[in-house]
Amino acid sequence: MADFEIFSTDIDLRFRDVDAMGHVNNAVYFTYFEYGRLKFFYSADQKDKFPGFAFILAHVSCDFIRPVTLDDTLQLQMWVKEIGGKSFKFHYQLVDADDPAFTFATGESVQVCFDYQKNRSITISEDLHIQLSAYLEQA
Repeated sequence: MADFEIFSTDIDLRFRDVDAMGHVNNAVYFTYFEYGRLKFFYSADQKDKFPGFAFILAHVSCDFIRPVTLDDTLQLQMWVKEIGGKSFKFHYQLVDADDPAFTFATGESVQVCFDYQKNRSITISEDLHIQLSAYLEQA
């Protein structure tokens, strides 16, 4: 069992996610990661932890392990891999909702705290650092 919090959310597969090969198109995995970030920051049980937070996506990657089909049930698990001065890194694990040991894909993204009015990166606030730390993977 992890000694840090892991955020998880169910992913609803849509028919439009599937390509001509009968599996979820590779580009859609990034939409699943985006949905996870949205739920992480703005779901009912999370939004009070992260009020008024703004960031910009600097990098995202995905390793495809097994194809996903419409018959699969998905859950996205995510946690913080690293917290820097202005940025932080999420790790994603797309798993079978019925058997989380069965992994379809993993990924990472780097978010940079950003002041949209001044159009520049900003330092991570102490409050945000504290909130993210609960999800920080311990090495």
